[in-house]
Amino acid sequence: MTHARHRLAIAAAALTAAALMTTGCQSEDSDSGGGGGDEAAALSLSGLTAIADDVPKDGADTCPLSYDIGAAAKAAGVDGEAGPVGADGDTPAATAEGGERAEAGEPLAENPGALVSCTFRIGADDVQVHTVATRDPSAITVLAPTISPLTGMSTDDAVDYVNTAAKADAGEVLVADSGNVATVRLKLDGSGDAALLVGAGEGGSASLERQQVEGLARALAEQVRVR
Repeated sequence: MTHARHRLAIAAAALTAAALMTTGCQSEDSDSGGGGGDEAAALSLSGLTAIADDVPKDGADTCPLSYDIGAAAKAAGVDGEAGPVGADGDTPAATAEGGERAEAGEPLAENPGALVSCTFRIGADDVQVHTVATRDPSAITVLAPTISPLTGMSTDDAVDYVNTAAKADAGEVLVADSGNVATVRLKLDGSGDAALLVGAGEGGSASLERQQVEGLARALAEQVRVR
């Protein structure tokens, strides 16, 4: 089962490396769009890293970021119950990587930053919400290993998608060809690069429609804060 409790293992490193080689430093901060919201609680690299460090290594029962999945689902025109993933003993509601737990050779050690992954349930689908921030561009490359299993894309197609997402303006939503994954570059308070990935279902299949996934990503990008 695909869920947020993934690890940036050696097996996934080749995909991330391929994306890094082609994106390089071509991604730059844009003044357009972004997460918005209260300045004091705006998303920052240091804030996300601090939250990631506080998430237990075996995961947390609640998402530590200020996402309101019910409100986001409503804004995206999604019917059905929306809430946190059930505590079934297998899928934690949240996991984190990077920060203090980053190990030498891992993407979040090579490009210091943090990843907080939360899993929600909307109707029949598990919905993964990955929030990542790094010191240098491109933060989205950290999420490359999650894209193939979520979308059913080949490695080459996944790398192409990551490359395109890395060049997007802040606030721009990019939906994968599969229709069940969307990414948004986020504008940080301060320096760094950040991105949000929303994935419904797995293997390119979800009950949510393409425009609903796009709307969900846009709504969540507008919500994201650090507490």
